[in-house]
Amino acid sequence: MKDFEAALRRIGEERYHDRHPFNVRMHEGGLGRRAIQCWVANRYYYQTRIPIKDGLILTKSPEVSFRREWVQRIHDHDGERPGEGGLELWLRLAEAVGLERDRVERLEDVLPGVRRACDAYVEFVNGHDLLESVAASLTELFAGSIMQTRIAAFEKHYAWVKPGGLDYFRSRTLQAPRDSDYGLAFVLEHAASDADRERCLAALRRKCEILWSLLDAVERATARPRLAEHALLRDEPDGSRMVVLPERAVRVAGSGVEILALCDGRRTGVDVAAAMVERHPGRAGVADDVHDFLEEMDAAGALRFEPDQD
Repeated sequence: MKDFEAALRRIGEERYHDRHPFNVRMHEGGLGRRAIQCWVANRYYYQTRIPIKDGLILTKSPEVSFRREWVQRIHDHDGERPGEGGLELWLRLAEAVGLERDRVERLEDVLPGVRRACDAYVEFVNGHDLLESVAASLTELFAGSIMQTRIAAFEKHYAWVKPGGLDYFRSRTLQAPRDSDYGLAFVLEHAASDADRERCLAALRRKCEILWSLLDAVERATARPRLAEHALLRDEPDGSRMVVLPERAVRVAGSGVEILALCDGRRTGVDVAAAMVERHPGRAGVADDVHDFLEEMDAAGALRFEPDQD
């Protein structure tokens, strides 16, 4: 079992989202105010999914002792009564970084890529058994240390954040180790076969991918997209444009042509979306379409995203 536990911990060392460039810059003091605000508003959606996935996990266990232990996670996030719990603390963080609490709570600025990533976690738990679901939660093994790093980084680099805004991070330095100790013990006890252990490792890798994808979406939204150096634009007779890359070509038509023209290295992804919304008033889903387009162009290698310092 020592080798199995070591393999679980190695996944965190190699894949946990503390290594994501966005988090690295956050902890080094390299993010501007708008990037911090975008992250806070979007990460709240993830926070709202946690008690939902924990509720699903509860339904998978016939053991009273397990349910008694696991239900504490829901109480931690939802609170025992109004005005308490992790969701409330996160909303206070939103206020502390200058966001409108009600707007964050209504999820008005959640990016489509963030929704997909967070919903994928709930879907994973819904579609997998208790052992795999608990194994996926073991990112908590690494959460305590990242919270300590984050508290120090905010106190050093982001003094503009109002006092009390860091209380969520402080609460997780205590809750995450408690939760991870129980989850790890459960996985080590119940992963009885090589096949079980491989399923657990795969579940934890998948959870790390989901957390990474969430930050990818925030990174694109807060960075300044511009055409990649190796990409060339070619106008087509039908009014579309072709992005010619070393090994492929991507046709851009319709509103994509407008969006691509706005990717000039001066605007962030959020700015590009806002410009398109202004150009197309009354049209539903414009901002989401922009962010989806940026994701597609990023995947194709057609755009480069430069960090924004404002």
